[in-house]
Amino acid sequence: MEKINHELAAVYILWLRQIKRHLRSKARLVMSIFQPVLFLVAFGFGFKNVYAQAGQGDYITFLAPGIVAMSVIFSAMFTGTEVISDKQFGFLKETLVAPISRLAIMLGRTLGGASVAMLQGLLVFFIAFLIGFTPISLGGWLLALMFMFLIALMFTAFGTLLATFFNDMHAFPVVINMIVMPLFFLSGALFPVEDLPAGLSVIVRFNPLSYGVDGVRGGLTGQFHYSISWDFLVLMALVTIILSVGSWLFSRMES
Repeated sequence: MEKINHELAAVYILWLRQIKRHLRSKARLVMSIFQPVLFLVAFGFGFKNVYAQAGQGDYITFLAPGIVAMSVIFSAMFTGTEVISDKQFGFLKETLVAPISRLAIMLGRTLGGASVAMLQGLLVFFIAFLIGFTPISLGGWLLALMFMFLIALMFTAFGTLLATFFNDMHAFPVVINMIVMPLFFLSGALFPVEDLPAGLSVIVRFNPLSYGVDGVRGGLTGQFHYSISWDFLVLMALVTIILSVGSWLFSRMES
């Protein structure tokens, strides 16, 4: 029991450190939501009439959940830069030699980064609400929150995992952009995934973010392309796998 309490305390401290680092950087908080809001306003109002004329309904209602997911994944993936920073300043080495499991280290950092990503997702949702988006129900909103958190966990863990291979803080954002942009554009966040060409449909189906976007959109609008259970199972399986691999990579860094 004492060992479990020790591990939980380590997870909490690492989580709290991530939160404090983010809240102390007001400029980072503001700039991190600039791009999602730009997409929301420019695409939402720019294609609103075209989408309506095609008989698809209100484009902002369709788009807003995808942009909320976008803000979560961008913030989550870029959390990996903090791993590289901690490498350079020696904090990561001190953490790795502490008498705690690598899983606790990975979990603490992941939960901290995921909490930050959730905060930014909530800010974007609030802005979407101000420009006219309304969720179907409180229950649907809570369901969307669950999927937002799963997206945040998965991509924070993935960004942290990738960061173990890098020592150059300038190269890492370039690689992240090369990964995140295709994932975002091919997730159904900006366009319906029904009736796509066969090749593109296969890519969308193998994109893990597609299930996160579908879960958030389904919760907020009631319109699922897959299903709640399938979205949840895919995301939970990927979170478990990535956390396990990330913990193993952290143990290798110690040697």
